[in-house]
Amino acid sequence: MTKAEIIALAERCEGADLKALSIKQPYPHHIFHDGKDVENRDWPTKGRGWFIVHAGVSKTELADSQMELPRGGIVGMARIVDCVTEMESHWFFGRYGFVLRDAFPVPLIPCRGQLGFFAPPQEALDALASALRAIAEGMEE
Repeated sequence: MTKAEIIALAERCEGADLKALSIKQPYPHHIFHDGKDVENRDWPTKGRGWFIVHAGVSKTELADSQMELPRGGIVGMARIVDCVTEMESHWFFGRYGFVLRDAFPVPLIPCRGQLGFFAPPQEALDALASALRAIAEGMEE
């Protein structure tokens, strides 16, 4: 991603133009660090484009070594490029798969999650915009 693209995402956050999706850990970690390229759901989406990755507070699927993964807030962003019912990815096991691209983490920004796509509170979006601007400042032109 380019610096300009990150700044554009920050502006969309400030304008409350992005939705979030809550995903139980360790799956956000796998999206950002292990190449998980699909988010499995029981429901489809027609939505495409950037969304905010929220890590739920649940510990039910965590191994002891994963208990320190960030939970209970915004942990990154990703882009949905498709919604499929089958896919050649070892990560796909759901009825529907939201195909993901360009995922990247951000430091935890605490906020409550909700079911489905949801609008985070503006203070969380403003904090995400600040985190995105800090990422952009650290990038080469």
